[in-house]
Amino acid sequence: MIHEIAVSALLVVGAGFALIGSIGLARLPDFYTRLHGPTKATTLGVGAMLAGSALWFSGRGSGVSVHEVLVAAFLLLTAPASAHLLAKAALHVGAAERSRWAAPWGRKGS
Repeated sequence: MIHEIAVSALLVVGAGFALIGSIGLARLPDFYTRLHGPTKATTLGVGAMLAGSALWFSGRGSGVSVHEVLVAAFLLLTAPASAHLLAKAALHVGAAERSRWAAPWGRKGS
């Protein structure tokens, strides 16, 4: 019973973080803040969902779930590195000046 509640809580918290990161990607005004939302919140969301999955499959008697641990390690290693490279590339090409008001829903500005 408590095992199922912990797994459910991790899945709900993870889904909430992933939703917040996705909304941030769509609603934030410029490239750098759009990059911040998914890399932070979605990483926490997927990490919590993977922790819930690892807890569920480890608790079913099959031992430690290695797949979820490997996916979480890969995510935690690659997400910051890819965000850093995207930010450096945007700085290099000057994306900050062009994308300040380039929101897809038609926000007006100069």
